[in-house]
Amino acid sequence: MKHLIWKFVLPATVITFSIYSKWWYVLPVDAPDIMMSGFPFIWIGEGWHTSMSLQIFVTEFILNLLVYFLFWSFIVFITNRFIIKIKVPKFLTILLYSITGVICLGALWIGTMPEQVYKTKRDFDIEVLATGYKFIWQHQDRPKYEEYKPTK
Repeated sequence: MKHLIWKFVLPATVITFSIYSKWWYVLPVDAPDIMMSGFPFIWIGEGWHTSMSLQIFVTEFILNLLVYFLFWSFIVFITNRFIIKIKVPKFLTILLYSITGVICLGALWIGTMPEQVYKTKRDFDIEVLATGYKFIWQHQDRPKYEEYKPTK
């Protein structure tokens, strides 16, 4: 099982974490409406101090990674133990590591930009106006604010 964690579970965790997510259209207290993302916890959102900046919440990020890791560990454990012994071919290992490496390099490149704001935990309350699930290749248009909070 230990070799399966290194060869399959860790790369699968990173790949699914980057490909699949949940979007949240929220209204923070004393702030404009924003789009946030993360599944199962919100871990990233639009920054308020400049365009193209992000707010990244580290605790939620780590918890999300842990959830994805435990999900893949459970799937691999059950499959390997009760259904069929998993043997990861070398070409699949190389492919998974290559995809994981590209994803990690892209995340590092975006994460090291100076306009990103890192917080240990989200320190503001939000009102969730709409949510949905998406894959990375799908575009989610921002919902219209007037549909949720019409002016009087």
